[in-house]
Amino acid sequence: MALNSYVLLVIVSTCLVTWASRVIPFILLKRFKLSKLVVSFLGFVPICIMTALWMQSLFVQHLGQLPDLNVPNVLASIPTLLSAVLTKNLLVIVIVGVVSLGVLNLIL
Repeated sequence: MALNSYVLLVIVSTCLVTWASRVIPFILLKRFKLSKLVVSFLGFVPICIMTALWMQSLFVQHLGQLPDLNVPNVLASIPTLLSAVLTKNLLVIVIVGVVSLGVLNLIL
C-alpha cells in the first residue's frame, strides 16, 4: 500500500484526536476540585468497564437467537478469578488468564 497524502492525513488526524481526548480531561480536571462524591463514584468506573468487557467475552451472539456460552473463555475465567481473589495483582491475573486460555485452546 502506497502512503499518499490522504492516508497520512488520516493517520495524523486520528493520532491528534486520540491524544486530545486523553489529555484534555486531565488539563480540565487540574483546574477544578472534584467533590468526594464524584471521586467516589468515578472509583467504580474501571470495575464496571472490566465487568462489561469480561461478560462480552463470555457469550457469543447469534443474530435472532439467544447468546451461547463461549466455553473456553468461561473455563479460563475460573483460574483467572481465583488468582484475582488470591493475589489482587493485575500482572498475575493477566498472565494466569492468558496462559489458561492458551492451554484450553490447545486442549480443545
